[in-house]
Amino acid sequence: MEETERIIKMLADHYNGSPWIDVNIIDSLRDLKAVQASQKINSLNSIWQIVQHMVSWRETLLKRINNEVTSSPDNNFIVEIDDISEKAWTQLLKSLEDRQKTIISYLSNNAAINLDEKIMPAGHSRYELIQAILQHDCYHLGQVI
Repeated sequence: MEETERIIKMLADHYNGSPWIDVNIIDSLRDLKAVQASQKINSLNSIWQIVQHMVSWRETLLKRINNEVTSSPDNNFIVEIDDISEKAWTQLLKSLEDRQKTIISYLSNNAAINLDEKIMPAGHSRYELIQAILQHDCYHLGQVI
């Protein structure tokens, strides 16, 4: 199995398969209602805010692996949620799914891409950025659980 195929498998397993941590993103979010996802415990971020943060970082990843220079905002993509309707929650989960598909598609359709190429001004490679999103999502999945 080539490295790109291993990365795709890890992304897919972590999203909705059987990852090494025995829980995946979709199974952990699927049955949550909007009101549950929007609840804050003490001053911690809500699950909704965490998922929005994950979507925003996936969007940033997609820009960066395509050589677009983009920086993270001061709020680190953690914002208050204005619309906590079921429709808005469903839309957010759809956005997460869309970003997942786009990352997988990028890797599947660019098998010859140089994952080791340094593409960021800070010298990060595509490989490092994609591995970072896996680690990032794993961390936040722990918060959701």
